[in-house]
Amino acid sequence: MSHIADLIDEHCPGGVDHFRLGSICRYSDTRVGASELDGSSFVGVDNLLPNKAGKADASHAPNTARLTAYLLGDVLLGNIRPYLKKVWLASSAGGCSGDVLAIRIRDEYSRRITPAFLYYLLSSDAFFAYNMQHAKGAKMPRGDKRAILDYNIPVPPSEVQREIVSVLDSFTELEAELEAELEARRRQYEHYRDSLMGFADSGVQWKPMGEVGQFLRGRRFTKADYVDKGVPCIHYGDIYTKYGTTTSSVATHVRRDLATTLRYAEFGDVVMVDVGETVDDVGKAVAWLGDEPVAIHDHCFAFRHAMNPSFVSHYLQTSAYRSAKAKYVARTKVKTLLMNGLAKVLIPVPPDEEQERIVAILDSFDDLVNDLSSGLPAEVATRRKQYEYYRDKLLTFDDIADAVTE
Repeated sequence: MSHIADLIDEHCPGGVDHFRLGSICRYSDTRVGASELDGSSFVGVDNLLPNKAGKADASHAPNTARLTAYLLGDVLLGNIRPYLKKVWLASSAGGCSGDVLAIRIRDEYSRRITPAFLYYLLSSDAFFAYNMQHAKGAKMPRGDKRAILDYNIPVPPSEVQREIVSVLDSFTELEAELEAELEARRRQYEHYRDSLMGFADSGVQWKPMGEVGQFLRGRRFTKADYVDKGVPCIHYGDIYTKYGTTTSSVATHVRRDLATTLRYAEFGDVVMVDVGETVDDVGKAVAWLGDEPVAIHDHCFAFRHAMNPSFVSHYLQTSAYRSAKAKYVARTKVKTLLMNGLAKVLIPVPPDEEQERIVAILDSFDDLVNDLSSGLPAEVATRRKQYEYYRDKLLTFDDIADAVTE
């Protein structure tokens, strides 16, 4: 860090130039044929990974004959639900779907800013907060392409950029090693959960969910309705990002004058999402264990039943459930889970004491791989906070224009 400070003192003590992103970058305007792509070179929004984790190979072919081409060094940005923080620095050339933006440095600025430095700027929390602030649409927020190009970025001298990239690369590698170990534990946990809840040859009854309970759809509210204190609510997007198997508290509240227009989940209800980018996204659930009813968004179902809510929520994470509910997903551009179909999905109904026993076991495993207050998850969370702190510090520069006007 001290070396970077020395470089800044040497090369830009009075600040650095700041540019509108659109002044030094542009969206790719070149095209590539689908027949030229394969699973590794085609990038759809669903195989860009959340939380800046890069990309996975595509599991399906493009659905159009011509796609936007991307080149080595382009920054690819998922443009649906910016809060998922999907971004990748292209390590090769290929093609991407219309829901992925390929941001390319203009030729005349190729010596002023490096792709890796641009990537770190566009993977910062500051950029994603800006992108969400200007996103359009409530059902599936979409980044505003024009506003993205209006984002203001610092461009320090190349010597400073290279050193910052080197430091951030080191942080990223350390975090990736911990994440890989944690992911291995999660896979072990998922395998054990599937085995424990398979009930092979056990005599346990399996019943359609529609016989076990009933589904209640939430009612609409938007981010414009959010307040610091008000009616506790669960937005469908938060189920992807802010909740685990169960929760007794909420991340958001809406205005109290909406109270009579809303629909609520009660203690023990399992709240399920009915839309997503992928088939696997839809049906994600969290059991509500709070002391008071909680308003739910109209892209959520509350599954009301008499079973152990934690047991139900754990089962809704199994491979068997994900496979069964996939049959009842409308596969349009936005994947939608059909409530009438979901009612046909079978769920095991063991005796109450067996449900409690299984929940106790799975909750213990869940803590080992997801509890941010202890163990490896805590270490990952601590490293991530350190990384974010230093990244934000390293990517913040005084604007030389401000120094001149003073």
